[in-house]
Amino acid sequence: MDRLEAMSLFVATVEAGSLSAAARRSGVPLATVSRKVSDLERHLQTRLLNRSTRRLTLTDAGDAYLAACRRILDEVGEAERVAGGEYSAPTGELIITAPIVFGRLHVLPVVTAFLAAYPQVDIRLTLGDAISHLAEEHIDLAIRIGRLPDSRMVATGLGSIRRVVCASPAYLSERGTPKTPRDLETHSCITFEGLSSLATWTFSVEKTDLPIQVRSRLRVNTAEAAIDAAIARIGITRVLSYQIVAAVRSGALRAVLQDFEPQPWPVNLVHAGQGRLPVKLRAFLDFAAPRLRERLAQAAW
Repeated sequence: MDRLEAMSLFVATVEAGSLSAAARRSGVPLATVSRKVSDLERHLQTRLLNRSTRRLTLTDAGDAYLAACRRILDEVGEAERVAGGEYSAPTGELIITAPIVFGRLHVLPVVTAFLAAYPQVDIRLTLGDAISHLAEEHIDLAIRIGRLPDSRMVATGLGSIRRVVCASPAYLSERGTPKTPRDLETHSCITFEGLSSLATWTFSVEKTDLPIQVRSRLRVNTAEAAIDAAIARIGITRVLSYQIVAAVRSGALRAVLQDFEPQPWPVNLVHAGQGRLPVKLRAFLDFAAPRLRERLAQAAW
């Protein structure tokens, strides 16, 4: 039995959720995947997976073995990168995640510049607002907006962004400009999933969090849609400061209630940071961090 291959297929099965999905992702026949996992269980003399017609679940032994497999496979991969010269020159693939709007506006331009400077490095950039698990999803680097929970991740600070309430000048002229957060209770609001509650916005009043109930005249699922609706005079919305730089500078939107904004959210580059960093990751961190700091500073207003 090729134990490393069996470990790889076992990890792939868990991550894919089924033997058939693992076979498709790995390009290995289903019968081979099933046999390799069974061979591994016979070798260990324990069951790793509980199989049913609907799903696979890990046994206690399987859960512990999965963590060990990932660690061993990572170490083998690192050894192969050293032998292949990856630690002497940036080569290989980097997997990076970033929030959708921030990624499109700021990360993608930095990535394209990096690719031009380092032709032997490939990048897979995934834009999404859900929090990814770096180790479980084999992600090298993530851009995170917001407070970071305590973890073993290594964070490189890039700056901060504000949560801004804004509306079109025409809407404010017609409905009046809110002077305090409680004034929002009489306004039409545009809310979207992800940034905060659809029903409540929190403000800072005398260093205390003040939740305010808002009326969602329109609910959308992206910041871009909320911004477009605000420009169209539908109501007041709350977004992140970098998302409306152009609209504010052009006069299409105006920020309100700035004295009551919550504490800014930090922006960080986050990676696992365990052991010696591959040159491709070190190179990207050194290249991207100052450029992203500069872009965030330029986006401040």
